[in-house]
Amino acid sequence: MSLKDNISMVKEELNSEEKFFEKAVITEKFVKKYKKAMIGSVVAIVLVVSANIVYDANENSKITAANAALTKLMKDSKDAHALSELKTSSSELYDVWIFSQAVANKDLDAIKNIKSSNALIIDDLAKYELATNPNSLDDYASAQDAIYRDLALVQSAVMLLEANKIDEAHNKLLKVSQDSSLNKLVKILLHYGIK
Repeated sequence: MSLKDNISMVKEELNSEEKFFEKAVITEKFVKKYKKAMIGSVVAIVLVVSANIVYDANENSKITAANAALTKLMKDSKDAHALSELKTSSSELYDVWIFSQAVANKDLDAIKNIKSSNALIIDDLAKYELATNPNSLDDYASAQDAIYRDLALVQSAVMLLEANKIDEAHNKLLKVSQDSSLNKLVKILLHYGIK
């Protein structure tokens, strides 16, 4: 190799080392400038992950306790300790249990108490169970998200038929959805019960 090649090789090495050190200095400045923010971010991530793990463990514990309490209640429906345990561990499941017992025992007062439940469909089912005349059934059926809307309309129409209010019953039956599984019954009532 010639001297000229050696000098250019040394220059290139020095340039690359200089660039490396320059990047190291820039990185060091960046780290010093944002050190607290980086540490804070890492700590925040660790805290969020830890809180999530604790929350999941707590929820699993509540679910296990609620299932155990429900199992006890299914064996002995009068177990007050299991009932209070179910209420503290899962208020929605508690409402479902109370509703099922109230319907089984035909306890309208208990159904009235559960009418404003937070459980998924218990409030709707309670409103349906409490609807006992054509007006209350119509009020129930007029709710946008009524689960038993068509059944309430048919029940209302049957009550109106029994009261010999044929035109009103006819109007109720015409409100039943065409896709309803009660549509055959509606056709029968329209054919035999009204006309």
